[in-house]
Amino acid sequence: MDIKQIGVVGVGQMGGGIAHVNALAGLSVVIADVSSQIVEKGMAAIARNLDRQVAKGTVTAAARDAALARITPAVGLDQLVACDLAIEAVVENVEVKIGVFRELDRLLAPEAILASNTSAISITKLAGATSRPDRFIGMHFMNPVPVMQLVEVVRGLATSDETFRSVEQLAKSLGKVPVEVNDSPGFVSNRVLMPMINEAICAVHEGVGSAEAVDTVMKLGMNHPMGPLALADLIGLDTCLAILRVLHEGIGDPRYRPCPLLVKMVDAGWLGRKSGRGFFEYK
Repeated sequence: MDIKQIGVVGVGQMGGGIAHVNALAGLSVVIADVSSQIVEKGMAAIARNLDRQVAKGTVTAAARDAALARITPAVGLDQLVACDLAIEAVVENVEVKIGVFRELDRLLAPEAILASNTSAISITKLAGATSRPDRFIGMHFMNPVPVMQLVEVVRGLATSDETFRSVEQLAKSLGKVPVEVNDSPGFVSNRVLMPMINEAICAVHEGVGSAEAVDTVMKLGMNHPMGPLALADLIGLDTCLAILRVLHEGIGDPRYRPCPLLVKMVDAGWLGRKSGRGFFEYK
């Protein structure tokens, strides 16, 4: 399938990044959310990120302007009707995602592909809420999307080879490296990453070391570019908690049980960078 027009549902950090890279690659993008204020905020963030690329010399001013001109902001999902592919990037909640996909399934042409940027939720379960499970797939981009090369392309139980090939080719056209994985809680990335983040949180919770100490050990001792706690703050502690709960429920292994400190911090509204405070403070 030749994908020319993309719809992105959700204009937060991930959705905005997905729209950014698709528009920069020359595709028409409709980006949608529930209110004009959220959409305007998302568009402003895309513009700022493109400006940063211009300042660094990785994107020309003309390319930035052309990319922004390819993005159509929308409130609600009706303007996605002509999209060849719709990518969902809303909150990591299965009921919310299913509601979005039922509406997209009703609106889009039967041959259109539906994709989820979920970090951990079953692609097969989301696909089962639609009439097109063969044209449903996971496209798990990494954060920040304009910088990170990886896209986990996640096959649901019914995902067709044609759907996989179309999405794989799209990811390559964006300058990304698509990696095929099968549907399982957390896929590959978060099944490996989240236990490490959770254990780092446990080390702080149990008084083994401060957040600064834990991150310094992992950066200098293990050559990680970013410590696991700073990374958790970047991802969002609420998102980390949601992923761990999916892993714990889906796999049933106690090693995925969220650390009590993580639960407490999310309850307090300390969500990381997006709230200004997590394991570290942000201005």
